[in-house]
Amino acid sequence: MNLLSVGASYRTAGVDTLERLTIAGTDIPAVLQKLLAQPYIGEAVVLSTCNRVEVYAAVTGFHGGLGDVCNVLAEHSGIGASELAAHLYVHYDEAAVRHSFQVTAGLDSMVVGEAQILGQLRDAYHCATESDSAGRLLHELMQQALRVGKRAHAETGIDRAGQSVVTAALEVASATFGKELAGLTGLVIGAGAMGALSVATLTRTGVGPLQITNRGAARAERLAEAYGAKAVPFDALDAAIAAADIVVCATASTEPVLTAATLAGREKPLVVLDLAVPRDVAPEVADLSNVTVVDIDSLARSRRTLPAAAETAAVEQIVAVEVDQFMAWLRGAEIAPTVAALRTRADEVVSGELRKLSARRPEFTEEQRADVSRTLHRVVQQLLHSPTVRVRQLAAEPGGDQYAALLRELFDLDVPHATQADAVPEIGGQA
Repeated sequence: MNLLSVGASYRTAGVDTLERLTIAGTDIPAVLQKLLAQPYIGEAVVLSTCNRVEVYAAVTGFHGGLGDVCNVLAEHSGIGASELAAHLYVHYDEAAVRHSFQVTAGLDSMVVGEAQILGQLRDAYHCATESDSAGRLLHELMQQALRVGKRAHAETGIDRAGQSVVTAALEVASATFGKELAGLTGLVIGAGAMGALSVATLTRTGVGPLQITNRGAARAERLAEAYGAKAVPFDALDAAIAAADIVVCATASTEPVLTAATLAGREKPLVVLDLAVPRDVAPEVADLSNVTVVDIDSLARSRRTLPAAAETAAVEQIVAVEVDQFMAWLRGAEIAPTVAALRTRADEVVSGELRKLSARRPEFTEEQRADVSRTLHRVVQQLLHSPTVRVRQLAAEPGGDQYAALLRELFDLDVPHATQADAVPEIGGQA
């Protein structure tokens, strides 16, 4: 099995395309099952956030696996295959490992160094585990990717400024008002992960009074209590907006929450931060006077404050080392079935010879047969020990897959999934 990652992000697609591609949390299990039903896919993890949709898969062939993933994404989004292809990036084997580590380390985020992606990938992995769509290969990849992300944040200053998409959006809002946000009246619509992050960031910035609304009132009340904010009923949204200077939209709604009709006639300036995909704010809202809309597209164009080059370089070095270690493990894991098949073949040969001996020498007692059997097995084990230990060491080095292939050829071993069918040496676009 080989690793394949296919996706689209703010780098390759606009909000319109990401809106169509995005996969709601409740829909991910069904999409995972569709992926597993494809002929070339054996394992799958789906990551869907406000600015990226990615599929990580273990596949038996590159072209077949890529076609399977694209077909599922096209069916889900309703985007034609040719149009979809223009927005996708593809990474294979080592490039897929490197990409996953760069994602969790925050190097591929809209705001470099933001840590929210760690929780999002953890949720995606948990969903795959619950859906039984992650096997040994993706379990190892996801666990290592999460560990690399934690290491990057713990050992470098990549997130020294506490950066996040919310922070970046608030910087734009501050520039729009021409002053600090402290003392402005705020409203957060949505009490999920992004909503909670927004409330925490607004509180830290000094925005207040702060109100929270959500279709599920209980979540809004819990969040408001935790941050000293006020929960308001969702049906009182219009009044809450009228009192606000800054509104953050972060719901999972498939339809706009704020429309031009809601905000028409606004007299005092209002900044609306639309951090949802699909968008919570209807496009025509941006044309209203006294209303400024900041969304994922505008953030992508501005690419907010980047960390120092030295911090980025330090994280890149961590990623490079971790990729090498993962690939060494992967090469070692790939040869294990071949070594096991070789030992099985040896056991079969010994067993066959023992049966022949028993037929030729029926006078042997059970004790004599056991002595001969132990002796033969010890001889075979001693003969195989050094070669199999050495081949495992060699397999962990670059190009080590050649040793497994050589063993299979020399001993005519049948090892399921041992070959890298349809393999491509190095594939990976810019994410």
